[in-house]
Amino acid sequence: MHHDELAQVEAIFRALAHSVRLAIVARLREGEQCVHELVEYLGLPQPLVSQHLRTLRTAGVVRARRSGTEMHYSLADAHIGQIVGDAIDHAHEKGAQDTP
Repeated sequence: MHHDELAQVEAIFRALAHSVRLAIVARLREGEQCVHELVEYLGLPQPLVSQHLRTLRTAGVVRARRSGTEMHYSLADAHIGQIVGDAIDHAHEKGAQDTP
């Protein structure tokens, strides 16, 4: 693997290294969402959600599409959703193993 590829992988993991961004990606696994839907789902202020979306866009994790005055977000690649889904599954399994 080349240094450039490793740097891209690092950028993806850095972008995913926040619970709000993980929640956004998990939600986008279900399909495209507009900003106000993500704000409602997360229960966070719109500027904060937009900031996290910007981080995810910069890392190439999500893509944006404008429709009128609304921005709609989707996963840039199904692999990202799979990575997050696998991590969530792993956490559920680990939690189940830790429960007596």
